[in-house]
Amino acid sequence: MNFKGLGVAMVTPFHSDGTVDYDSIPAIVENIITGRADYIVVMGTTAEVVCLSKEEKKEIIQVIIKANKSKIPMVIGIGGNNTSKVIEEVKQTNLNHFDAILSVSPYYNKPTQEGIYHHYAEIAKVSPIPLVVYNVPSRTGSSVAVSTFVRLTEDFDNIIAIKEASGDMLHAQEIIKRCSNHIQVISGDDALTLPMLLAGAVGTISVLGNALPLPIVKIFHYIKQGDLKKAYELHYQLLDLINLLFEEGNPVGIKALMQCLNLCSNQVRLPLVNASTHLMERIEIVLEDSFQAL
Repeated sequence: MNFKGLGVAMVTPFHSDGTVDYDSIPAIVENIITGRADYIVVMGTTAEVVCLSKEEKKEIIQVIIKANKSKIPMVIGIGGNNTSKVIEEVKQTNLNHFDAILSVSPYYNKPTQEGIYHHYAEIAKVSPIPLVVYNVPSRTGSSVAVSTFVRLTEDFDNIIAIKEASGDMLHAQEIIKRCSNHIQVISGDDALTLPMLLAGAVGTISVLGNALPLPIVKIFHYIKQGDLKKAYELHYQLLDLINLLFEEGNPVGIKALMQCLNLCSNQVRLPLVNASTHLMERIEIVLEDSFQAL
């Protein structure tokens, strides 16, 4: 799969009583598609996947597949800190509609680099589709070292990319520098999309893209056209909004923004709580101030 361009880490909409709002899913998918995103990532962190039952996950996936109508590729998140359970889920999941698996580095356990290597090695052995390593140390408590990722790509042909969300540009650049040309590095931070692209990343997996995919696509367009001035201008226009999205956690902020745009409610599931009134007000102000420019 080619991860060039915009991937969107899709939210799971909920009703005010906390049940899944299946009726809002098609509109969210359509917003992503009409916003010219290149692919959708389902069942990731932004989907609050750890708070979904197996039955809910299956139903949500089917609704997304139906809404997408094979218009753009899809990536599915399958990860965790129990290697055998991840392997079992990969084997039991119908992957016919998906082009790749995004798998987060094991969290909480804080394994050594050797443990991280063998975790991904075992998943790669059973995965029938390409595998994307997800490095997000702020959530997992450990980071996938550059040498570990390079070793994985050399040992397993189906490990083809990394979603790099360490926030460490030096780390990201080392990966880009040391990996073979066919290995794709994807930005995992909305605030770092532009610098990552300029450093050699192929694209981004965005949270903001649930609500406003088109401005991100425009950044890609400006880079392709060599108009870095416009790319930087748009990047900085988006930055205040992006920072607000993550102030009270993800997907709290993006759902607040999506409520402002009438895409879904701002409802999240515990242990997350809905966006504060103060955050909602500031998102509305920033959105109103910058909407025409976006």
